[in-house]
Amino acid sequence: MSTRKRPNVLLIVADDMGYGDFGVFSEGRVRTPQLDRLVGEGICLQQHYSASPICSPARAGLLTGRYPHRTGAITQHDMFGLDRIARREQTIADVFRRADYATALIGKWHNGSLDGRFEPNERGFDEFVGFCGGWSDYYDWHLRYNQRLIKGSGEYLTDVLTDRACDYIKRHNDDPFFLMLAYTAPHSPFQAPQHLVEYYLDRGFDRITATTYAMIEAMDAGIGRVLDQLNAAGLDENTIVLFTSDNGPAFFNPPFMLDPGEAPFNERFNSGMRGSKGWVYEGGIRVPMVVRWPAGLPPNVLNDNLAHFTDWLPTLASMCDIDVCGGLPLDGHDLSAQLRGETPREMPRRFWQWNFFYPDISSNAAMRDGNWKIVQPMIAGTRFYANEELYVSPADAAQAAAFIEADIKHKENPYSVVDLLPVPRLRNFVAEEPELYDLSVDPGEKNDLAKDRPDRVRKVLGELETWFAGVEEDRRSIDDPLHAGY
Repeated sequence: MSTRKRPNVLLIVADDMGYGDFGVFSEGRVRTPQLDRLVGEGICLQQHYSASPICSPARAGLLTGRYPHRTGAITQHDMFGLDRIARREQTIADVFRRADYATALIGKWHNGSLDGRFEPNERGFDEFVGFCGGWSDYYDWHLRYNQRLIKGSGEYLTDVLTDRACDYIKRHNDDPFFLMLAYTAPHSPFQAPQHLVEYYLDRGFDRITATTYAMIEAMDAGIGRVLDQLNAAGLDENTIVLFTSDNGPAFFNPPFMLDPGEAPFNERFNSGMRGSKGWVYEGGIRVPMVVRWPAGLPPNVLNDNLAHFTDWLPTLASMCDIDVCGGLPLDGHDLSAQLRGETPREMPRRFWQWNFFYPDISSNAAMRDGNWKIVQPMIAGTRFYANEELYVSPADAAQAAAFIEADIKHKENPYSVVDLLPVPRLRNFVAEEPELYDLSVDPGEKNDLAKDRPDRVRKVLGELETWFAGVEEDRRSIDDPLHAGY
């Protein structure tokens, strides 16, 4: 066992991966021996939630310990700066760097691009190897090495990120480090080594699902290499390893993901949860979290207590004996006692809201209160936002379509320069009726009890609206002009 008093932290984040993407939780659909190994060697939190059903806000909650709205990161559109974490916020990397930890981000950032003040090197990370936007090609990639931009020569991106993580561990054998390894897998574009894809095609999966599972298997192998590097360096006993995903799996089926003439694909296994990426049903926000720390936590534990992305900044700081004072008030709670087996006296309420462009409590919001969950459903028709019927005018619809095209071009080529477009505004839609679920008996959210419990609906809906007013007031107080007006 290491004699070092302060543990290292390795935080591994997948992109668009759910519980059903683990071999151990998918009845063997996917080969993930390394993740399955982590589940056996660590603590698997079975009621763990992202801060948002979409990427940038989710990551903002994980990085700051605060609800995403407060940080200014309200959606994934980096062209408008709506993915940016306001400069007044401290990140978990800031906290660890102040405590004399080496800090690094390898992989995806997506919390501020197009302006160096919002990029990782200015947000607490000493080293950054990755990209600032929302996604990358897996073979034709461009990566930032701090301030240098390097173009790939055909190597598979997942393997490149793994290589960089192993190299980082080798170089920091003697200093405590906080390393965030943010893989892009299994986010689109759907690309993977063909021999892995063929394995899943031979088992009857369609092209997209087979490729997705192959991407996960390649990432799993990379995680195994990183764990082996920790072991080779003698750091595995006193390194806190965490694995999670930013949000649930992406199940929608836009036409640009299909080959010409290809039929819509079947959606992959999601452990019986309703919804997927983008929705505040369980399938969109309930995500895996496995924590392994041989020197400090018990192995092979399935933990059913509620946990949330905002909890990890105070929890990891507590486990590493780091003071988080001096920043803005946190929404998260220290889970260290819970991880050691104590049962919390009371589970805190948790909240979510997300829609394109402008936050709106009448669409796609939720609150978890004990076993009860209220959902304010996404307003019908607003999920796919290039439809001209959704906008105030045909000109607004054309503007939205132009934005989508420009945003994709920017992500495909970081050298491109794109003029910022005004944010299109949706029409005023009528809100859907709220829904109420008892997750203790209905984890699949199939039985809406709202009509049977109108008193509870009124109470919980009022608390959800009060929370939203508070976080929106915080967001609107951001004094950076890049966040103004949204």
